[in-house]
Amino acid sequence: MTQRPEVDPAAPTLDQARRQIARYGLAADPQAILVAARLMTAGARLGQAGEVHFGRFGLSTGRYRLLADLEDHGGEKSPSRLAATLGVSRATVTGLVDGLEREGLVARRPSTEDGRGNVVVLTARGADRLRELAPEHFARMQSLVGGLTVEERSTFLDLLARVVAGIDALTAD
Repeated sequence: MTQRPEVDPAAPTLDQARRQIARYGLAADPQAILVAARLMTAGARLGQAGEVHFGRFGLSTGRYRLLADLEDHGGEKSPSRLAATLGVSRATVTGLVDGLEREGLVARRPSTEDGRGNVVVLTARGADRLRELAPEHFARMQSLVGGLTVEERSTFLDLLARVVAGIDALTAD
């Protein structure tokens, strides 16, 4: 059986959730509120840690994701397809590509499919950067979830997919 780590003392508690719900006279489930609050706290901490992690390699999380997406799709993709795959705006992709292009990790070239548009191409230097960071990156990623068994990781993936399916609840009109 896996030992449970201590809960972060700064993390929201069930008592806090109960008090907040009572304060506003709501009928919400305190445990559901606690799970959502802890997930949001963990997401923020994970995002910050990711930036530190990728900063070691002279990248940001967004820049890494763009490079990896290009590599996974044959080294070339349109900016609009990159935006859709990464779940960001075209303007964000433009900013990421501008920075990566300055470093020689990607290049723009005219699209062979659509003469009016451009595609973003992973350069040899960009592919080399991914290859160089891969051993440390994947070792750290494995360590991130090293406290979970194979079965727990499988369950976690299922639960995470269900939580992600509910994300629109935060942004829906």
